[in-house]
Amino acid sequence: MKFTYLLINLACVFFPLVLSFDKKVHFVSKWKFAFPAIGITGLVFLVWDLLFTRLQVWSFNPEYITGPALMGLPVEEMLFFLTVPYACMFIYACLDAYFPITKKDRFSLPLSNLLMGLCIAMIFFGYSRWYTLINFAFLFVVLFFVEYLNHSVRFMAAFYRAFLVSLVPFYIVNGYLTAAPVVLYNPAERSGMEVGTIPFEDHFYLMSLLLMNIYLYEVFKKRAARHGTA
Repeated sequence: MKFTYLLINLACVFFPLVLSFDKKVHFVSKWKFAFPAIGITGLVFLVWDLLFTRLQVWSFNPEYITGPALMGLPVEEMLFFLTVPYACMFIYACLDAYFPITKKDRFSLPLSNLLMGLCIAMIFFGYSRWYTLINFAFLFVVLFFVEYLNHSVRFMAAFYRAFLVSLVPFYIVNGYLTAAPVVLYNPAERSGMEVGTIPFEDHFYLMSLLLMNIYLYEVFKKRAARHGTA
């Protein structure tokens, strides 16, 4: 069905968009922070996506896309960088509104250090595979920056919690995208490890995407609060 990927994008964002007007979360009031974060991050990942499409790291099944594309990148894939980050940032905001973290964060830095260690190991063993190499190198850089070079906002405990919750829709959506398959992966450019039909690397691709979005979102929020425009 030609509209499959488009409908998946719309399904991802429908309920978060409708529920953005919830009185307690009122995510609509945070659009001025969320959309710039999504736009900047989306541009970075679009370049990555275009490069990987050109290198044939992955491709898209023409049976499940409508047809319009930019340099081989379907419009549905470009929408992915709007709908999925929006939905996950909404989850992040909901958890923060209903279950604020009040205890001192003692666990996020050790967890980030473990993840950076995993990144180094995956780069070492998968340096000849484009998806493995770029994916874990990018995540390492973002994690290192947020944990060790960023002194403006601290949010990693809330981020990890939101990421874990986001894995539920991730397994549903990405499970279908990879099982149908809507997205076709070149087996020579990834580790070969999978969770069901989902490449191992996809979990950390999602983590990088969300971490960059939420970091920028928090930076824009703090900047607005400092200038009294929040």
